[in-house]
Amino acid sequence: MGQLIKVKSISHLTHDVLRIRLEKPQTLTFCPGQAADISINKLGWTDKLRAFTFTSLPGDDDLEFSIKTYPERQGVTNQLLSLVPGDELILHDVFGAIAYKGEGLFIAGGAGVTPFIAIFRQLDKEGKIGNNRLLFANKTSADIIEDAYFSKLLGDHFVNVLSEEELPGYEHGYITEKILRKYMDTQLPYIYLCGPDPMMDAIQSTLHALGVHESAIIREEF
Repeated sequence: MGQLIKVKSISHLTHDVLRIRLEKPQTLTFCPGQAADISINKLGWTDKLRAFTFTSLPGDDDLEFSIKTYPERQGVTNQLLSLVPGDELILHDVFGAIAYKGEGLFIAGGAGVTPFIAIFRQLDKEGKIGNNRLLFANKTSADIIEDAYFSKLLGDHFVNVLSEEELPGYEHGYITEKILRKYMDTQLPYIYLCGPDPMMDAIQSTLHALGVHESAIIREEF
């Protein structure tokens, strides 16, 4: 069935993203960037598994997930909106294809930034932020998860691309070849990619056209 984990606190990171902190099982092991299948310990929901990424670090006392909610779908994330401290989630298998291999350009779309939150937190803790960059696509500035944290951590190496707003200091539109050419650094050996599948497919095709070798692209696969 998985492990029962109790909710300690729940708050909003953005208008539609929850930060859920939970008790951490002593036997749990994971790497920054990994995810787990989660279900809710409520009648009718225990077998409805969804993959969510840990945004806490393996050494933290608690578990943390940053989860985008979709109330209109009437599914698992809508149920999460009604959680209160003391409620329980069920932790199932841990998995994930994204792991830090070295400095690179991180490309995220929406909630696809969550594995990068943990990776950057680990790098920050180790003093190894270096020349890593984050290119983050969202609809509006209100959708940017951990905006203040990344701005402080990365400065000019944090670039936001907004599809539905035109604002000073932000790129407008989508992550196109033009945007990639502008922010790619040939000195960075890796490109990390996580977001909706159509976005990842389009960017991966563009990267190939730009001569980026498949072995340099680290992509999430759920």
